[in-house]
Amino acid sequence: MGSDQTKALLIPFYDALARGDGETVSALYGPDARFEDELFRLEGPDIGKMWVGLLAGAKDFSVSYTIARAAADSGTVETTARYRFAGRPVVNVVLSEIEIAGGRIVRQRDRFDFPRWAAQALGTPGRLFGGFRWFRRRIEKAIARRLGVPARTDGPA
Repeated sequence: MGSDQTKALLIPFYDALARGDGETVSALYGPDARFEDELFRLEGPDIGKMWVGLLAGAKDFSVSYTIARAAADSGTVETTARYRFAGRPVVNVVLSEIEIAGGRIVRQRDRFDFPRWAAQALGTPGRLFGGFRWFRRRIEKAIARRLGVPARTDGPA
């Protein structure tokens, strides 16, 4: 797979994300794919459940993205997502490192500033406690429960 094929997968993925189309996003992962970010560490079908749940519940959602690097079997994408969480406006800047095999995503590692996200999404409690591991675990568990996916069982990403 060359860099053009990598872009040919990343563009439909992020365009579907921007449309809020969780089913299309989910279909672009391989069956044994792994996904990890500041809140989740998921494998296989749980990745699709996460995207479908997050996008179905998103309010005032928009995404812009830039493919920063497209190599033979991997890519790096910078994404800015804007949405409302619990009625509060959030602007989340995410750096995604993606590995591709067989024309599908097999690994995705997203990084974002959790304390910044928590301050925006959760207001005062997020501003006060967003940097603490116990608070992050509490949020991880609550969101995972709402989406019906496993909560992370280890330390921060």
